[in-house]
Amino acid sequence: MSFLSLIIKNPFRNKTRTLLAVVGIAIGIATIVALGIITDGLKASTEETLKAGGADFTVVEANVSDMFLSQIDEKYTDKIKNISGVEDAVGVLTAVQPVGGNPYFVVIGIDPDKLSLSGMKITSGTQFAAEDEKEVIIGKVAAEKLNQTVGTNMTIGKEEYKIVGIFETGDLQQDGGAFISLENLQKVEEKSGKVTMVYVKIKKDAKVEYVTKSVEDQYGENITTISSLEDLQNVDQGLNTIDTASWAISLLAIVIGGIGVINTMIMSVYERTREIGVLKAVGWKDRRILSMILGESIVLTFLAGIVGIILGLVAIQALIAMGMGGFIQPVYSPQVFLRALGVALTVGLIGGFYPAYRASRLPPTEALRYE
Repeated sequence: MSFLSLIIKNPFRNKTRTLLAVVGIAIGIATIVALGIITDGLKASTEETLKAGGADFTVVEANVSDMFLSQIDEKYTDKIKNISGVEDAVGVLTAVQPVGGNPYFVVIGIDPDKLSLSGMKITSGTQFAAEDEKEVIIGKVAAEKLNQTVGTNMTIGKEEYKIVGIFETGDLQQDGGAFISLENLQKVEEKSGKVTMVYVKIKKDAKVEYVTKSVEDQYGENITTISSLEDLQNVDQGLNTIDTASWAISLLAIVIGGIGVINTMIMSVYERTREIGVLKAVGWKDRRILSMILGESIVLTFLAGIVGIILGLVAIQALIAMGMGGFIQPVYSPQVFLRALGVALTVGLIGGFYPAYRASRLPPTEALRYE
């Protein structure tokens, strides 16, 4: 039997102990993967929202912990329109309402006359009319998931709204939701005169940096501007919190997984004391024994990493089935999976070093006498 095949085979001598160690580490890896995918998805969907309708930048409430918790006076829309370099601005109110079994259905309130600024394309029917009409236009994705068509009704809040059109924007969050008039959504949310954010489009000869500075110089005490994902991360503590939680869980997975690996590998070394003595007696060097035990530890945690990645993907699919798919588009970036495997291999190296060192230092004569 070759040295490599020995390393691969040895961890599975005690299948129950190996299974428990793999599951323990895999749960931590799965959490890392799921959080990483959700975080990247949040960043991607939020960036799409920031650029809705070709907006050059977005205005939200200052010092808010999450962009979607922003609440500003809609009068700022007119104030921003009067700033030099601004071509147009529109205030929108966003809300999450339970609709058709989906608890995370996104509803956006906007002035009917400003629908063109949302960048949507009506694919069927028409846009809603006056502010007080109980009409709604629904995204293409939402229409397919909820099996809705033009002419049917849907309940938002406690009111029935007639679907007068189906639209498409290319933004999953919007296409998985619906637009109603700003006035109607303010009534549903009991936020009269309030909007979540203001989309701002600047004139062709204007510079974003100049216009955003003008806005913040005049109204910076109450509102702030976001023109890029970097700006958003400076404002939106929600994304930063998830990032921090992801790194904290990675560290926790290393600590807990490392302890589990140490326990598993020490027991393995203990049970194979005589075998290790025989290997030393026939000429195996300390370095070779250390490499074998450390290799077994890495094989164990690499397997746990693969299982953890699969569990993480299953968890994401479960969240999508529960309705998250219409709210966040998961992003499966290679960095998330490489990070998960990196954590798994780190656990293997850290957790396997002491048992490997201990095995390599066993005196052959004492090991051979062990029963």
